[in-house]
Amino acid sequence: MQYRPPTGSIPDAPGSYQFVDGEGRVLYVGKAKSLRHRLPNYWQDSARLMPRTAQMVAQADHVEWVVVDSEVDALILEHSLIQAHLPRYNVRLKDDKSYPWLAVTVNEEWPRPAVVRGRKRKGVRYFGPYGNAGAIRATLDLLVRSFPVRTCSDTKFKRHERLGRPCLLYDIDRCSGPCVGAVDHEAYDGYVADLMGFLSGDTEPVLARLEAQMLAASEELQFERAARLRDRIAAVHKAAETQQMVSDRAEDFDVVGLAEDPLEASVQIFLVRRGRVVGHRGFVAEKVEDLSGPEFVQLVVSQVYGAEGAEVPRRVFVPEEPADRDVLERWLRARRDGPVGIAVPRRGSKRALQDTVTRTAGEDLARHRLRRAADHNARSKALTELQHELGLHEAPLRIECYDMSHLQGTDYVGSMVVFEDGLAKRSDYRRFKVKSVPGNDDYAAMEEVLTRRLTALRQEPLSPEDGRRRRFAYRPNLLLVDGGKGQLHVAERVVREVGLEGELELAALAKQFEEVYRPGSSEPIRLRRGSDALYLLQRVRDEAHRFAITFHRERRGKRMTRSLLDGIPGLGPARRARLVKELGGVNAVRGAGLEQLQALSWLPDAVALAVYEGVRKAGGR
Repeated sequence: MQYRPPTGSIPDAPGSYQFVDGEGRVLYVGKAKSLRHRLPNYWQDSARLMPRTAQMVAQADHVEWVVVDSEVDALILEHSLIQAHLPRYNVRLKDDKSYPWLAVTVNEEWPRPAVVRGRKRKGVRYFGPYGNAGAIRATLDLLVRSFPVRTCSDTKFKRHERLGRPCLLYDIDRCSGPCVGAVDHEAYDGYVADLMGFLSGDTEPVLARLEAQMLAASEELQFERAARLRDRIAAVHKAAETQQMVSDRAEDFDVVGLAEDPLEASVQIFLVRRGRVVGHRGFVAEKVEDLSGPEFVQLVVSQVYGAEGAEVPRRVFVPEEPADRDVLERWLRARRDGPVGIAVPRRGSKRALQDTVTRTAGEDLARHRLRRAADHNARSKALTELQHELGLHEAPLRIECYDMSHLQGTDYVGSMVVFEDGLAKRSDYRRFKVKSVPGNDDYAAMEEVLTRRLTALRQEPLSPEDGRRRRFAYRPNLLLVDGGKGQLHVAERVVREVGLEGELELAALAKQFEEVYRPGSSEPIRLRRGSDALYLLQRVRDEAHRFAITFHRERRGKRMTRSLLDGIPGLGPARRARLVKELGGVNAVRGAGLEQLQALSWLPDAVALAVYEGVRKAGGR
């Protein structure tokens, strides 16, 4: 480390500290009860430090810190900084796969359940996650027999609403028909509430209410309704069988299981609600930090329940007591706004469940190691081959690739994709609108894009005062352009004019024969067919091409929409977007008849007529 602050200058107070490299990247974020007592531990002889810690200290340029009022505040700040900077030497939990959730859109007039993946959205209630998408879809099919809520898309719902005729699901008793007014809001909201109650593990009140309704219908001699309720009760019982019962009491808790080796760790979490397992999650962590068992448990709990939108249960069972448990519990209480306890189960059903979750984590780690071994070895081999075959000074751990896309000189765009350690890093991708090229000129477009990117690389501050991450300021080990000699000469000229000559490695990959051109040589380098190095370059180039084409089509689509529908009286941006979405695209609007447009209840007849006439003037059918 270039600068080590004197011990006397470090505050004797709780806080968070960050090791920063020479380019302003945060390498590691930690917390301490006393910064003065903690930080000097890093100054000792590197031979006495753990290898990864010694490597981090050697790579760091200086250390920064932020003083806070308490240990809880230090934990909160540490978590926030890790999420903001994603430091290389901090352990981060990564989903081993994109788990499916069962989501209920409670923010809609007629809520609907759906199996979804990815980021959570506001106004949606999520249940799970589940390990198997097929299983949860089968469960959902059983549930809609008991709670006949709609499962159709908004577009399909509105189409049948306009037609005044329900779909097949209504005819087979899988939907109560809100699109045609066959059910009122009160009854429909009751179905939704029962569905969410069941998914929360609260099945007994739902069954009791259905049985009471069945008996009442039978006493009133409404035997057909009683039979339907009987079938609904049977479906609820069958769906409940898919939820494993693990406790005799209706209690809520999570169970965390860990399995690890010297390099990686697997984390499994079972979610128990009302005594039933209603979901589970799995993570794999690369052990870049040297953490003890209690420290790792603390990190797992803080990252899992510190994530945005995470549900904090009343109790969390872990395999061993975490470090600073009191601090962690106070933080979780603040997040839950209620009591939270962290405990290690010693006996009984909870200990048995803890063993099951830990065994699941071990099996998941074994599967991950098999996949990772093949993938990691191939990527390491590809990077080593590239360094040797292209004569690079170091392995290209960060590759940036550029490509252009246009249609006869219109909607000119450029793309920049980034691969780190042989894997796509989509958070660092960039898109460029080419502004200064009037016609079809790939060289000029490439020059503009590279000039903008490399100028930012040279001028953008690396240690901003506002603490925001500057991914655009990270220097690539290899700058790759899609094309041949011409594109390479453009890249060389831009690098020279920006003042980065000798600081960047350049290469161009030609499409025709998959040849690689390097500065200073007129002859291309032909990588061996089927080699890991060539395969990696092809993946990078194809990804840049895909990203550029996607952006080009997006811009062209927006331009076509604007040119076709702009200037039509009464059709503002909101109505225009809704019209294109409901009809299924610009071409559908172009081909729509006047009656079809006037059938849209939200579109005034005068505006529908103006759209019909305006589209035909613009060249529609």
